[in-house]
Amino acid sequence: MTTASLFDKVLIANRGEIAARVIRGCKKAGYRTVAVYSEADREALHVQLADEAVCIGPAPAKESYLVIDNLIAAAKQSGAQAIHPGYGFLSERADFAQAVQAAGLVFIGPDPASIEAMGNKSASKIRMLAAGVPCVPGYQGEDQSDATLVAEAEKAGLPVMIKAAAGGGGRGMRLVHDAAALLANVQSARSEAANAFGDGQLLVEKAVVDARHVEIQIFGDRHGNVVHLGERDCSVQRRNQKVVEESPSPVVDDALRQAMGTAAVAAAKAVSYVGAGTVEFMLARDGQFYFLEMNTRLQVEHPVTELVYDVDLVEWQLRVARGESLPLTQEQVLARRRGWAIEVRLCAEDPAHDFMPQTGTVHAWEVPGGEGRRVDHGLVCGQAISPFYDSMQAKFIAYGATREVARSRLLQMLRETVLLGVVSNVDFLAQILAHEVFASGDFSTGFIAKHFPQDAIKASRQPSPLHQALAVFLAYQTDATTLMQRADFDRSLLGWQSALSTPSTITLCCDKQAFVGQLTSHREGGSDARVCDVSVDDARVQTLSLVAIDGCHVHFRHEGVQRRAALARDGARLWLTFDGLTLCYEDLTYAPAVREGEGGSGRLVAPMDGKIVAVEAQAGTNVRKGETLVVLEAMKMEFQIAAGIDGKVQNVQCSVGQQVKARQLLVTVE
Repeated sequence: MTTASLFDKVLIANRGEIAARVIRGCKKAGYRTVAVYSEADREALHVQLADEAVCIGPAPAKESYLVIDNLIAAAKQSGAQAIHPGYGFLSERADFAQAVQAAGLVFIGPDPASIEAMGNKSASKIRMLAAGVPCVPGYQGEDQSDATLVAEAEKAGLPVMIKAAAGGGGRGMRLVHDAAALLANVQSARSEAANAFGDGQLLVEKAVVDARHVEIQIFGDRHGNVVHLGERDCSVQRRNQKVVEESPSPVVDDALRQAMGTAAVAAAKAVSYVGAGTVEFMLARDGQFYFLEMNTRLQVEHPVTELVYDVDLVEWQLRVARGESLPLTQEQVLARRRGWAIEVRLCAEDPAHDFMPQTGTVHAWEVPGGEGRRVDHGLVCGQAISPFYDSMQAKFIAYGATREVARSRLLQMLRETVLLGVVSNVDFLAQILAHEVFASGDFSTGFIAKHFPQDAIKASRQPSPLHQALAVFLAYQTDATTLMQRADFDRSLLGWQSALSTPSTITLCCDKQAFVGQLTSHREGGSDARVCDVSVDDARVQTLSLVAIDGCHVHFRHEGVQRRAALARDGARLWLTFDGLTLCYEDLTYAPAVREGEGGSGRLVAPMDGKIVAVEAQAGTNVRKGETLVVLEAMKMEFQIAAGIDGKVQNVQCSVGQQVKARQLLVTVE
């Protein structure tokens, strides 16, 4: 161990759940921690958890979390002697690691040369081919012209994957089945890659159909030791972004685990790898595996490995950064493997609308604890989820002696979770875990596309008559309670009427579908307790009574059975979680009438907060329905906003580089 490797204070160059996880790991190991934050993250959880915190710039990541000089200055200012990059942002940038070391600080990660060798997908694939590691056929050359990439894709044979060479997480990645769509996808992938990673270099790979995505966790030290900690199966993906991860894989036996582990260790040794890394493979049905890439950092899904092998990988990172040897040999690592762990990624996105990222304010956030349950997150009530960063907000992990125990525990965790104020994928994740094909373990990377088409997801988000009736009932109850508190009258007067009982009419809207509820209140069996008969449109009457409201939890009786829901009220909006479905209802009872046809498809509005990166529309030009007029960037992804009708562009109210709000008018077509 060298003197330069000694440190007792660590700056975490990241944010959100990533920074929170690393901070907890550092504190557990006895280190003081320093958080960095942008102006948008001033009240974030990772800032609260750290011993110290330094503001490093405005909200956009390119002006804060991606500014190397600001991060090193924050370390110097706070007295931190080491920097942990987390995962994402600058974690796989060789120039960041080099700058940290040049500043006399310890970089808790691999050496710059290793990052440089494996951080670029094209360069790493060339290196692996030379080393004899099986790779997917394709093109990873220097000629990056559109014509060459299209030609090489056709040469490889469709379908193909077009991938950003400098990044991951599904950004700058496109699966193309049709030759006619190659050029557009090459250009779109390059633009997204340049925006996300500052590098538009692409490579082309033959798509391995009906394959599984299996990765190997590796770890190296400065004494020449490299071990692997088994595999993680990350086959449940959407748009090449991982949704569910588990360890071990349902289809990997001991012989295949040894073969893949040996290949991963060889890949790491080829670049003298130090620290935590992951070697990713595509596993075909016939058992043949192909190298995809090496991630030179800790992965989002590392907790499943930690639970199965009973290790703390952040602690290992700290020990290796201090110059220590790995704490376990390969034989000792494999002897520790016990049980099963499954992880899902909770994202602020709307599954019913093509998984579009969402922004909003967290009004309620509760996660269940208990044996075999773990949640890594960066959420606090009252926090605003902004458009500046990734949509992932938390990771839910469950562990059990068997896969079925882990699956059941994780499913129950999701069903008991409360997240109100922003649309999320929590219900969709529960549907995945409950699906019989996932339960069987026999699936591939096409699982979501095959079993959860967009129309089926949208249908599953439709509220039942009871869900709607409960929303009407709770809108009535919360309004009445607010009135009672403001007027300071007794609760027993709630629902009192001076004449014969007449129904109250409440109009609610959910996902642009309005409905009318009729509610009649009366005393129950001569007691002081009140019940409500609620009807919604033509559905049968539901009889409901309120038992208690405890924070965000509502206890009520439905036709004699006591049940529970979760509720948050935000002005005219009512967020309701009940029976495995979380929805937002808007109270339109006193809203002004909207004229027929107002706000038609000729008005292009921003689907979310974000930045305009391209404007194709020009006033006075004719456009056709489906033609892209504006491109919006939000949460590290690009979204094409297309004309909803044939017509002429009347006006354009946005420009490149402009930050816009959700529902802001961008273009008008008539």
